[in-house]
Amino acid sequence: MSVTTQVPKDFDAENADNFEDIEKQFAVKAVQQMATYWAILEKVPGSKLRLTKMDDDIYEHLLKDFPDFDPAVPINEDEMKSKAGKERWRAFMMAYEKKIDDYNFGTLLRVSPKTEYGEKETMFVPRMQFYAVEIARNRAGLNDWVYEEAEKERKKVKGSSA
Repeated sequence: MSVTTQVPKDFDAENADNFEDIEKQFAVKAVQQMATYWAILEKVPGSKLRLTKMDDDIYEHLLKDFPDFDPAVPINEDEMKSKAGKERWRAFMMAYEKKIDDYNFGTLLRVSPKTEYGEKETMFVPRMQFYAVEIARNRAGLNDWVYEEAEKERKKVKGSSA
């Protein structure tokens, strides 16, 4: 379920009018990306997954800029979105401005690697935060449970149809 809609290059989010249709388009794209990522996690263990061609660089950069980051710990949204948190993450993200498509596009991120996407378990972040956090979670094997649960379901269905 790939979406190829591009944000116009001259689009300025800071000064854009909040037209309902534009907001809906952004929301649809974020939900489609979320659903696609979850479907991939159900088919491939996260520990074997690469999200970008730059996963190694992003992971090393995350560890350098956020040495205390623990991918197993639920994200404190207030801390991440505080003035200091925003400044740290902005500096991190800007390194990818010309390297990662849609690096700052709004994306849905699970607060904890132990839960599925849900209203209270999800936060809205720029794509680079999503990549950094999910690459770290995948490297630590924290998303493998999604595949394992889906595999159990596939075996149940296969066993009941045999």
